[in-house]
Amino acid sequence: MKKLLIGLVLTLCSFMAMAQSPATFMPAFKFYTAKNTGFTKAQVPVGKSSLVVFFDGTCGHCQKVMTLLSARNKELENVNVYLVSLDEFRTIDYFMDNYGKALKGMKNVMLLQDRDHVFIPLFKPTKYPAMFVYGADQRLRIYSSDEKDISKILSMLKS
Repeated sequence: MKKLLIGLVLTLCSFMAMAQSPATFMPAFKFYTAKNTGFTKAQVPVGKSSLVVFFDGTCGHCQKVMTLLSARNKELENVNVYLVSLDEFRTIDYFMDNYGKALKGMKNVMLLQDRDHVFIPLFKPTKYPAMFVYGADQRLRIYSSDEKDISKILSMLKS
């Protein structure tokens, strides 16, 4: 009986893990700007690809990804870029000043706070950093949490 129960629990856990696949279309969301203004999916400009990066200011991999994106910021000029964190804005600002300075002043880059904690259940990332590329049709083109995929992500945003 014990083996059956353990088997059932393991099977259930594996089904739950498989169900955690990234959202195939950009989900409806509401995040907040530093000025406490809501920002929703309806405000995402159509006709352009979007890069959504979910990060934590203390995550070493997130710091590396932001440094790489910042160094290649020219390749992001024609893309909607949304940098989303659960952190407070003082932490987000510190993070950007130290790892994403070149991105911070770009008109197409928005820093957003997920103060309602909706990112994870809506976008379904598996770990930090979570990078989602959505096409102009808002369909997911690539999802990655690996800083080694930055070149692949940037090339996908060009096409």
